[in-house]
Amino acid sequence: MKRIALVGEIGSGKTYAAKNFGFPVFNADIAVSNIYKKNKKVFNVLKKQLPSFIKSQPINKKEILRAVLKNKNNLKKITKVIHPLVRKKMNEFLRKNSKKKAVVLDIPLYFENKIYRKSDVVIYIYAKKTEILKKLKKRKSFNFKIYRELKGIQLSNEKKKKKSNFFIKNNFKKEILKKNVSIIKKNIFLLK
Repeated sequence: MKRIALVGEIGSGKTYAAKNFGFPVFNADIAVSNIYKKNKKVFNVLKKQLPSFIKSQPINKKEILRAVLKNKNNLKKITKVIHPLVRKKMNEFLRKNSKKKAVVLDIPLYFENKIYRKSDVVIYIYAKKTEILKKLKKRKSFNFKIYRELKGIQLSNEKKKKKSNFFIKNNFKKEILKKNVSIIKKNIFLLK
């Protein structure tokens, strides 16, 4: 089974690209969201660590955002609790799909959380900064301060590019992105 990892700037279109490969996708953002909604143990731990912010189960993302905005050390506390559970979910996903030809990993902190393997096919998705910001501002929960905090814990785009096997320029035109994904998909299986 090939592991295809999509990396790039926040808002560059990794999730949309992932859906176009036609392989099972592990989306870390969805896994995190499910943990906030359903995991009582996480709620209890975060409520204990961040009592001024975490009030009710399911955990409201606005509570998380307020905690991070108030103190960036809160982001470290949250990730310390959440990331091991996301990794566990990813490993379950990989076991479940071990007989598939390939899987796609849509994990924003793919390098930072040491998920990278030399055998992985890494695809860097990039777009113009102005286009990314335009797209992000349309999101209901977009907060520029949070965006900067999250960028602060990510590897630089230059380092991500250096570690990538392929590149996709996303101009946010669906047909062009689909075509680029299709071309790369063919080339992935030519790699040793």
